[in-house]
Amino acid sequence: MRLKKIYDFFIQQGILEDLRSRRKITEGLRTARRECRKLKSFEKKFFDKENLTNPYSDTRILCGDQDTQVRRILVGIDMEVGEILLADRLTEKGKKIDLILAHHPEGRALAGLKEVMNLQTDVLCDLGLDAKIAKDFMDKRIDEVTRRLHAANHSRAVDVARLLDVPFMCCHTPADNHVAGYLQKIMDTRKPKTLEDIIRILMKEPEYQQAMKDKVGPRILVGKPKDLAGKIFVDMTGGTEGSKDVFGRLSQLGVKTLIGMHLSEEHFNRIKSEHMNVIIAGHIASDNLGMNLLFDKLEKHGDFEFIECSGFRRVKRK
Repeated sequence: MRLKKIYDFFIQQGILEDLRSRRKITEGLRTARRECRKLKSFEKKFFDKENLTNPYSDTRILCGDQDTQVRRILVGIDMEVGEILLADRLTEKGKKIDLILAHHPEGRALAGLKEVMNLQTDVLCDLGLDAKIAKDFMDKRIDEVTRRLHAANHSRAVDVARLLDVPFMCCHTPADNHVAGYLQKIMDTRKPKTLEDIIRILMKEPEYQQAMKDKVGPRILVGKPKDLAGKIFVDMTGGTEGSKDVFGRLSQLGVKTLIGMHLSEEHFNRIKSEHMNVIIAGHIASDNLGMNLLFDKLEKHGDFEFIECSGFRRVKRK
């Protein structure tokens, strides 16, 4: 399959699994087109035209010919300079790598991470939070992320891949949409009564079983095993952690248990006082689950060999 076709497929599937309505996604793309039309000619040279058709700024072909035929893919959660050199070494040894595929964004996709965080604003609104309040919370958090990312050296790994002439791509939010939707549907269907019931459900997934063996499996961060789960919200998409100020509002909306990939110390200290339970499913394990769900779909359209590295393990589902 051609690289561009794989890229388009990931975007399409990300939209299908998006927690937002199709109308909201379409509105976002229309807004990008309007903004592009308003730009002066010299400003348009710097506008990311991928934003006109792709709602996920953290998912991009970072380098390489889009017509490249891809069969063997080196996949990892974080693909940086070391992993790029690994791809070249494998090719040297006769195992040619057609594509390096990272989950976490690199290059301009990392610099653009802030743009995809508006997804969280829409999800909060769907939960019942006032639109203005949701926007105020998220705008503050987006500013924080923007300041942090602006100083980073985004292009290190991309430059190495370009010099070695290896196609390089990252797929972040489309995969995170898959894991968030997948787990939310399971929780809505199974309706676990207690926190330990949630842990048991998570532990049915091979990715979390492996994480438990590696001592980073699902754990109750706030609450006790016998505590009632109540209304469960799976928060695993939208670029990165949202606003720490939103937890009180979620509690008021009836959310009793939050299931997340990870939680910073600052967020942890804030949520402890909000009378909510928190279960951390595990960061890398959840990223694996999202990527595997996406790959299950991709393999229905082509013959691929996935070479596992950097925390990724391929698990096939029926």
